[in-house]
Amino acid sequence: MSSGAAAGLKGMTNTVTPQTTPATKGPASYFPSIEKKYGQPIAHWKELIRSSPLTRHTELVAWLKEEHGLGHGHANALVKHTLDEGGK
Repeated sequence: MSSGAAAGLKGMTNTVTPQTTPATKGPASYFPSIEKKYGQPIAHWKELIRSSPLTRHTELVAWLKEEHGLGHGHANALVKHTLDEGGK
C-alpha cells in the first residue's frame, strides 16, 4: 500500500467481523419460519407428507395448503425437501 493510501486510512480501525455460519439455502431456509408460524416441528410436516397416499409434488402441495392451511411457499419447500430425501 502506498503512503498516500495509508494516509487516507488514518484514524480507521481494523475490525474483524466474527465468522458466522453459512446461511441455509434451498427449501430448508424456510424451516424456521414454518415452525414459528404453524407451531409444529418440521418432522411433523415430513411425517404427514410421507404418510399421505398422494405421491405427486403438486398434489401434496395442494393438500398441505387446503387441509392444513400452509402457504404455497411453505408447502412447496416441505414437499420438495421431503421428496428430495427419498420421503415417498
